[in-house]
Amino acid sequence: MDWDHPQPFTLPRVPHADDIDGLNHTNNAVYVRWCEQAGWAHSEALGLTLDDYRRLDRAMAIRRGEYDYLLPTFAGEALVLGTWLVAGDGKLAMERRFQLVRESDGATVLRGRWDLVCIELSSGRPRRMPQAFLDAYMAAVVPVTAPRR
Repeated sequence: MDWDHPQPFTLPRVPHADDIDGLNHTNNAVYVRWCEQAGWAHSEALGLTLDDYRRLDRAMAIRRGEYDYLLPTFAGEALVLGTWLVAGDGKLAMERRFQLVRESDGATVLRGRWDLVCIELSSGRPRRMPQAFLDAYMAAVVPVTAPRR
């Protein structure tokens, strides 16, 4: 697949009948849900779970999300969702990107990006990333090598 960045964390996805909207294609909200699932799965693969977030009283919260819906998808189509951490200041902020690719022709159907901020769960206020976040997340940051098309 022609990924925007090297070594994506990937999840296979297939739209089901209840993912299809009145325009007969995958509803945009489904893509947002899939991105959330991919973000959590990637975090868990890096060794940080929701239980760790609670124990550390810290979380990476979405400050801003952007999605470019490029092509429609339909029930039963095999898709692959890739995600990367592409930036981080090592203090409060990180950036995560997404790319959804249709397996049959390799077409990119969606690109997305999140600006993330580390918060203290108990107060909701921005706080520095704990060492566990730095160790897991900052080590996974990939350089941005391809422009967003």
